[in-house]
Amino acid sequence: MKASYKKYILNFKRPSGTSRGVLTTKETWFLILEENGKIGIGECGILRTLSIDDRPDYEEKLQWVCVNIHLGKDILWEALIEFPSIQFGVEMAFLSLASKTPFELFPSEFTLGKKSMEINGLVWMGEEAFMKEQIEEKLVQGFRCIKLKIGAINFDKELGLLRYIRSCFDKETVEIRVDANGAFDLNETLGKLNQLSEFELHSIEQPIQKNNTDTMAELCKTTPLPIALDEELIGVFGIENKEQLLQKIKPQYIILKPSLVGGFKGTLEWISIAEKLHVQWWITSALESNIGLNAITQFTYTLHNLLPHGLGTGGLYTNNFDCTLSIKNGRIFNDVNLDWDVSLLINLNNK
Repeated sequence: MKASYKKYILNFKRPSGTSRGVLTTKETWFLILEENGKIGIGECGILRTLSIDDRPDYEEKLQWVCVNIHLGKDILWEALIEFPSIQFGVEMAFLSLASKTPFELFPSEFTLGKKSMEINGLVWMGEEAFMKEQIEEKLVQGFRCIKLKIGAINFDKELGLLRYIRSCFDKETVEIRVDANGAFDLNETLGKLNQLSEFELHSIEQPIQKNNTDTMAELCKTTPLPIALDEELIGVFGIENKEQLLQKIKPQYIILKPSLVGGFKGTLEWISIAEKLHVQWWITSALESNIGLNAITQFTYTLHNLLPHGLGTGGLYTNNFDCTLSIKNGRIFNDVNLDWDVSLLINLNNK
C-alpha cells in the first residue's frame, strides 16, 4: 500500500464571520491511499486557532502516517490521539479504499438516493443587512431550522434579527439555533440568555469560552434556554475524561464535529456517553471540502438521529469538488444522477 498527502486551500465565496474572526480561506490535506489499482481518499482539515491539532508539526505527523500506513487504521488511530483531524482522515481513507467507489463509505438508503436528512441553514455574522439577507435566503430555500452566528455585532441588533424572524414565523414553523462561539462575557451571560429566551430558541451553542466548566455547569443548571456544548469538547481525550466533563456540566446538547473530536470512532464515543447521561446531540461539519462532508453526511445518516444536522456547508467555496450531495427544501440528499469530479482528485495525487 502506498500513502501520500496533498495540501489544498479552499477559498470562501465571500468572507464568513464568527465571533473568532472572519474566514476567507480554509486549509485541508488529503490523505491518498493506493493499492491494487484502487484509491482511498481521506480528508484532514483543521480550523486555525480552534482545532487542538493546529500545531507546527501537523505536516510532519502526516508524513509519519504515510511512512507508517502499514500499521493499519486501528493502530494509527490510537497513535494519533492528539491529532483528531488526522484520525478522521485515516479512518476515512481506509474506508474509501475498501469501498466499491472512493465516495460510498457507508452504503445505505441515503447513498442510494432514497432517503434524505434535515439540516440547518447557516447564517454567518456580518453587517445587519447582510445577516437579514442570508436569513431571507434560507427561508426562501425552504429551511425549517436556521442557525445564526452571534456575538460579534451589537447584541441589540442581533436581538432585532431574531425579532424579525419571529415576527414572520413562529417556533413551530422555523426553529432557531444561535451560536455564540464562546463570545459572551461570563458576568453578562445569564442576562443575555434571558433576553434570547424571549424568542423561543431551540438552543444556544457555547455561550462562553471553553474551560470555564464551573460557570458552564451553573449556566446549564439555571439557563432559560437549552445550551449545547461545542468547543468545550475539543481536546478532551479518553472516555473517562469525556464522561467526567458531561457529568459535571450536564448540558442539554452536545455538537459533534468528527474532524475535531477524533473521527467516526471519537464521535461514537461521545454519543455513547451522551446517551447514557440523557444528553441529546447532533453532528456538524467543520467546514471540510465536499470530500470530507460527504463522508460525515453518510456516517450521520447511519445513526438515525432526526434532529437537523449542520451539514449544509458544501456551497461555501469557489473551488470545492463537484459531488453528488444536493440540498433541497432544507434537506440534504445524495443525487445519484450527479458525478464526482474524479479527474481533479487524480490530478491532486499526481502533483
